[in-house]
Amino acid sequence: MKLYYTGYSPYARICRIIVLEKGLQDRVEMLEAQVRTPGSPYYDINPSGRVPYLTRDNGRGLEGSSLIAAYIDRSDNNPLFGPWEGKGSLETRRLEMLARSLMDGTTNWAREIFMHEEGCRSKKVLTHEQSRATRLLQLWETEIDNPAMTGKLNIAQITMIAALQMNIVNTEFNWQQNHPKLNEWLTPHLERQSVKATLPPGSIF
Repeated sequence: MKLYYTGYSPYARICRIIVLEKGLQDRVEMLEAQVRTPGSPYYDINPSGRVPYLTRDNGRGLEGSSLIAAYIDRSDNNPLFGPWEGKGSLETRRLEMLARSLMDGTTNWAREIFMHEEGCRSKKVLTHEQSRATRLLQLWETEIDNPAMTGKLNIAQITMIAALQMNIVNTEFNWQQNHPKLNEWLTPHLERQSVKATLPPGSIF
């Protein structure tokens, strides 16, 4: 299998962390894709140009981090990061989607900064995403105590790690000072080799 990613994509990072946590590097080749570039050869592989994208052994591709994460986790018949479906899955997937909402907003925020010069950035978009992040972080100060966030590593936790570390990409997303529980929760995860190995390259500023 081949997993296409970019270093800045938190969505692709979720899948990369799962590959590394499961030790599947021999089965899943991770390849950096060239995106947002006219004529990129990556578009012949995935016409949408989005990442992550997984080319399976049968040649067919999968797009979307949640789908790819589940597929990779199940690929060795030893899923570790669900539950993906059935009894007990609702709470984990609810928290995954809540973390994804934070990640969606911070990604939109970062994209607005990256794609436009300072004087051309949409104040409406920036204000909306800053406000959304503020509300979600406030909610997460309570939700982070949920047993699904404090037990063994799962898809909700991995998504939250990727969401919070968008502050590396966008230094305006400065959440640490006012969210002690989130700081305390994230700190031990920073020592995971899979998290260290997939850190974004740095600020887009």
